[in-house]
Amino acid sequence: MAPNQNVADMAAARICGSVNPTKLHAFLYGGSKEWETKRRIVTTLSSDPAFDKAQRPFLTRTQTYQRGLAMTKRLFELKAQHDWSAEQTSLAIRAIDEPLPFILHNAAFEPVIRSQGTPELNAHYDQLKAQHGIHGCYLQTELGHGTNVAALETTATYLPETREFEIHSPTLTSSKWWVGALGKTATHGVVQARLILPSGKDVGPHLFFVQLRSLEDHKLLPGITAGDIGPKALAGYSAVDNGYARFDHVRVPREHMLSAFASVTPDGQYVQPPHAKLSYGGMMYIRSSMVVSGGWTIAKGATIAIRYATVRRQGNKGADGLERQVITYPSVYYRLLPTLAHAYVFILLGRNLWKAFSDMSARLAAGDTSLLAEMHATTSGLKSLVSTVAIQDLETARRSMGGHGFSDFAGVGRIYADYLPGATFEGDNFVLDQQVVRAALKAYDAVVARGGPGSAHGLTPSTSYLRLLVKDEPVRDTSSVDAWQDPRTAILLLEKRAAAMVQERARHRDDPDAGSDTRVGRAVTDAFVAAQVGAIVDALEGTVGGQEAKVLRSLYVLYLLTTVEEGLADILSFGLLSRPSTAGDKADPSRALRISVKHLCLDLLPEVIGLTDGFGFNDWELDSALGQYDGNAYEELWKRVQNEPLNQTEVPEGYEEYIKPMLRQQQRLAARSKL
Repeated sequence: MAPNQNVADMAAARICGSVNPTKLHAFLYGGSKEWETKRRIVTTLSSDPAFDKAQRPFLTRTQTYQRGLAMTKRLFELKAQHDWSAEQTSLAIRAIDEPLPFILHNAAFEPVIRSQGTPELNAHYDQLKAQHGIHGCYLQTELGHGTNVAALETTATYLPETREFEIHSPTLTSSKWWVGALGKTATHGVVQARLILPSGKDVGPHLFFVQLRSLEDHKLLPGITAGDIGPKALAGYSAVDNGYARFDHVRVPREHMLSAFASVTPDGQYVQPPHAKLSYGGMMYIRSSMVVSGGWTIAKGATIAIRYATVRRQGNKGADGLERQVITYPSVYYRLLPTLAHAYVFILLGRNLWKAFSDMSARLAAGDTSLLAEMHATTSGLKSLVSTVAIQDLETARRSMGGHGFSDFAGVGRIYADYLPGATFEGDNFVLDQQVVRAALKAYDAVVARGGPGSAHGLTPSTSYLRLLVKDEPVRDTSSVDAWQDPRTAILLLEKRAAAMVQERARHRDDPDAGSDTRVGRAVTDAFVAAQVGAIVDALEGTVGGQEAKVLRSLYVLYLLTTVEEGLADILSFGLLSRPSTAGDKADPSRALRISVKHLCLDLLPEVIGLTDGFGFNDWELDSALGQYDGNAYEELWKRVQNEPLNQTEVPEGYEEYIKPMLRQQQRLAARSKL
């Protein structure tokens, strides 16, 4: 292969495509102005030495943490220098492709205090929080409990004589654990603790604002023990000081309870919140943001893998004397194109969810809790779905790259390591599935209780599929390939699957099978997402138009069809697919679906580079030798390997002490064995 064949293949792939990446930038970022803002910020960061990534793979854990602090400091200098708004600063944070010690300040600490703290508390700390004059964290998870918030052990006992709360860790398992920035960085925290009234009554977990370290010398305040919990799996989150903390009767003023909803009067009387799940606002905030961030994370993995598969050649040679491009093999494009579809779905879905969360927050501030239950169920299901799919997609992308995918220089393994904890933080996915099922059963019971033609009235977007139990809607003949070209076919099938599975789960609610909640939770969320994708498809002519709308329609239909394909076990169990009428009883009812997936992939193959270019990543953002924009993968990989510290000397440092004596000893043994 000629030295520049990689570059030539990438250039040819761009010529073959029909979509305009600039139009896709505006589509994905919510407008041309938003895209330009992001592009300018990335240009600023990528040209600044503080954000250089060349030595990143070779740093120790301590060096990585210190580098994270240096980047954080420089980021705030740039914020002041360029007068970035809060949204622009968030864009800059997201552009840095690694978690930093202060991310939970913006993601949880600041928004939770803003939404649940009293006006007095916010007035006192608002500017300090906004300008990072204090650095916050969110202390919820404990050594013994995480997702089960109701079972947290840390206590906050109200003392009416001093009008203070006493924060205490009564057991080893009550130690706060896994908290980002708690180990060494944070000065303050929002602590989730069980509120104990003067009567001794335990009214469950509530939130408290607690200072952790001195603002003079950064030492821990009296009664607080804290530190870093150590390295994480696969070296993920290395720059973040995930920490532990124990409290020994630490007192905070009554005003430091986040009491916008629930509160304690000066004499110790408890004022109940208007809704039991109001304290879950922080978790819902983070879960909402995880949908769009999961989409962009998949986008990075898909971009790297698809670019490399486009320039990588393996197999028999063709008439042109070149081996076949790997992206053209069915076993490769069948794996990678659905990941591309997932990214395009989750990015838009996440943006819409964020708007819905903002609307709910505004209503909550006005005392309206009507959207809270729906938002809790929706964010629980989407967090589980998106994080599960993203982890699978990143590993799919890495493995599609062959042996080179295991190199740190490929880039996908690093993204995977940093994203992997998303399956367990902010709610373990298997537990979240149970919450989705509980909400679904509650909605099902309401439909059954109402009875009659009007019983579907009042269903929410997340339970709309239950209308099919009241009045069925026919699906086109699914043994026909033509039927699968209509997105409504897949959407209706996924809704029917959800309705049938919830009904079956209700029939056996006292004795469900072991995996039912996972399957039902996924089916319910798939149905909700499918309906949202249908709305996105219907709006394409208005949101993007032209050839881009046509190509995106195919990509979104691919998402729907592969979602159906993944759910075939349940779909076939309930007999939801049509039987082919001419091929006998043993004919595969899913063949038309699978052939349609293949045809969509082949139609999309010429467009995949343009679609990945639509994400707008530059080489600094991806930091991948194999995912280079110009396709020059092998030369870039060779160049990076030369920076490996082991390659700076011809003879390794351990030669005289280890290698040489070992060789000499074995050579003597070999010589004696010849005698």
